[in-house]
Amino acid sequence: MVGKKKSAVRGLTCAMLCAAATVSLSPQATSAPNPRPNETGQALKERYHATRHGGIATAANASITCRKSAAKAGPCGSAQKGGSGRNSDFDMFYSDVDRDRNTYNSTRATLRLPKKAEVSYARLYWGGNLRVGEVKPAKDNGRALMAEPRGSYRSVKADTVRTHRRADGADAYQASANVTSLVRKSGPGAYTVAQLNVAKGRSKAGAWGGWTLVVAYENKKSPLRHLSVWDGFAASERNSGGMPVAGPAMEFPAGAKGSVGVVGYDGDRGAGGESLTVSANKRAGTRISNSANPRDDLFNSTITDRGREVAGRAPAYRNTLGYDSDVLDAREALRAGGNRLQFRFASGDDDYLLGALFAQVDARR
Repeated sequence: MVGKKKSAVRGLTCAMLCAAATVSLSPQATSAPNPRPNETGQALKERYHATRHGGIATAANASITCRKSAAKAGPCGSAQKGGSGRNSDFDMFYSDVDRDRNTYNSTRATLRLPKKAEVSYARLYWGGNLRVGEVKPAKDNGRALMAEPRGSYRSVKADTVRTHRRADGADAYQASANVTSLVRKSGPGAYTVAQLNVAKGRSKAGAWGGWTLVVAYENKKSPLRHLSVWDGFAASERNSGGMPVAGPAMEFPAGAKGSVGVVGYDGDRGAGGESLTVSANKRAGTRISNSANPRDDLFNSTITDRGREVAGRAPAYRNTLGYDSDVLDAREALRAGGNRLQFRFASGDDDYLLGALFAQVDARR
């Protein structure tokens, strides 16, 4: 998306408000009840929380890419290899890797889990823009196809669909579904997701869309960790005052390790101003970043894990042109320990949509 006026930094704040508590070695996982099936936007709310020996793993990919450049844009191939370029610069078309004539978009990504890990919870998120050169019907937002490793397509029906319309013409949505039983049975490997309801073409708002599989797992050899997943559909331009989100009781020691993951839509590479600050208790926050996600350009069309490109995607474009699914190291923010975490997402010249947030934090050293 382009053509936005420069503005003061706006923020989205996601807070885990936590009281001190003794860590239980065999706590019960909690999963929030599903919101209403269709909602217009929403601040992030907790979807899942557990404290156990384990972690959170993901698989993700974008569903649409460039096909032809506009007059003043750089080459499409250069953008796909990681160069500059925004979705509004190109005529966008579907990625389709499955050789199935019954699907018009399909992409693949590999889920990696430790040996003998058991899947505790899995959720598939997908979304995009319905209004570009063509207009897609909103009635199809809540349906997608998903194939497990070496398996065939299964229909996935969303239990939650959220939407947001913008002044630039974007008609955006995010849908999600609980796919725990499928992923628990199928395990790690390459998952294919197809038939996302995403429009192709070119417009001021741009074409964009993708999917992320978020998996919480249990593994006896992994550290004891707090595992949390939040989701919603938060538009940065509508939340200048921030968005507090209450979380579960938790406590983490000094020197704790941890990571934070985000799913976002329509983040433009090079727009500048977006950042993520993580703070423990009421101490000054730490702006977290890495080589792939600069401190002032967090939502920059990447799918990365702690600064590294994620292997096992097809296609594996380095500039996704409007879809972000990133994991960032948060240990600097956790260094002093505490019992309260706060996340602050700021937006400068780039308006983006925040779909999900997930975190894993050591419960003890």
